[in-house]
Amino acid sequence: MTVIVRDLRPDVPADTEGFARVRHLALPFILFTPDSVRHNAAHMPPEARYRPLIAEEDGEVIGTAQVHLAHDSTEPGQGLLNIHVRPDRTGRGAGGLLLRAGEEHLAAQGATRLLSWVLDEPASRAFAQRHGYRGSRPALFLRLDLAGTALPPLPRTPPDVELRTAADFADDPRPLFELDAETMLDEPGDVDFEYTDYDAWVEQYWKHPLLDRDLTVAACVDGRPVAFSVAYTDGATGRYSTAMTGTARAHRGRGLAKLAKIHSLYRARAAGLTEAFTGNDAGNEPMIAINRWLGYEVCATEVRYVRELG
Repeated sequence: MTVIVRDLRPDVPADTEGFARVRHLALPFILFTPDSVRHNAAHMPPEARYRPLIAEEDGEVIGTAQVHLAHDSTEPGQGLLNIHVRPDRTGRGAGGLLLRAGEEHLAAQGATRLLSWVLDEPASRAFAQRHGYRGSRPALFLRLDLAGTALPPLPRTPPDVELRTAADFADDPRPLFELDAETMLDEPGDVDFEYTDYDAWVEQYWKHPLLDRDLTVAACVDGRPVAFSVAYTDGATGRYSTAMTGTARAHRGRGLAKLAKIHSLYRARAAGLTEAFTGNDAGNEPMIAINRWLGYEVCATEVRYVRELG
C-alpha cells in the first residue's frame, strides 16, 4: 500500500469529508465539518499562503495538514502547520510526508520559524522531537457534559449591562469585530495576532459556517459589546464549542466574561445541545477558573512545538 500526499480539492466532497473525518477522529474535542473545511480553503486571506494537504492511501484520506503563514501576526516569518493522522492509520509514514510537504511550502514562502500543536502523548511528542521541534507552551482541551451536569445558577446581570446575541448585530457586526480585535491582543500564546482588516474578518469569521449567532452572547454597555463568548455548533451531533471568550480592558474585573459564557451555555442546553468543549492556554488561569466553575473538566492536553529555520 502506498501513501501519497497532495493538495486538498475543496470542490470534491470526498476530500472535504475525508479531511473532516480525520480531524474528528484525531481531535474529537474540536468541531470540524466538510463545510468548515471548504470555508477555510475559500476564505483564508491570500497573504496566509494557506495550503491544506491530505495523505491518501488507496483512495482513503488518512492524514491532513493545515499549513499557512501567521499572516495576522505582529511578527513576520512565522509558519503554522498542524498535522493529524487517523489513530487507526498511524505507522504508514503519512505524518512524515505531510510534515515534509508543509515545511517545504512554508520555507518557500519565507517562514523562518515553524510552530505546530502536538497532542501531549508519547508517540506524538516523539514524532515532533525526532523532526527537530522543541516543546514550548501547553494548552488544555476541556469538556462539559451539558446534558448531565448542573450548571451554576445564573449570576445577577449588572443594571448597566444588557445581554444580546450575535444575531442582534446581523446588520452591523463591526462592534463585535472591534471587541474581538481588542481581546485578541491579550490572548496568551507563542504568536501575537492582530486583527486590522474588518472585511477579511467578516468573510473569515463572521460568515464561518460553525458560528452560531443565536448562542453567541455579548454583554453590552450603552449598546456596545464589552464582553462576549463566541459559540460554534456543527448542526448535527449535539456538540457546542467556545471559540473565544473575552472582555474589553476597560470593563475587566466585573465578571462579564463569566456572565456571557454561562448565558451562552444555558441557551445551548435549552437548544438541546448535550456536549460542550473549550480550550485554554495552560497559563490562562482566569479563564481556566471560570471554566472549572462552570463544570468543565480537562479531557486532553496539547503542546506547541517550535522549530527555527536557517
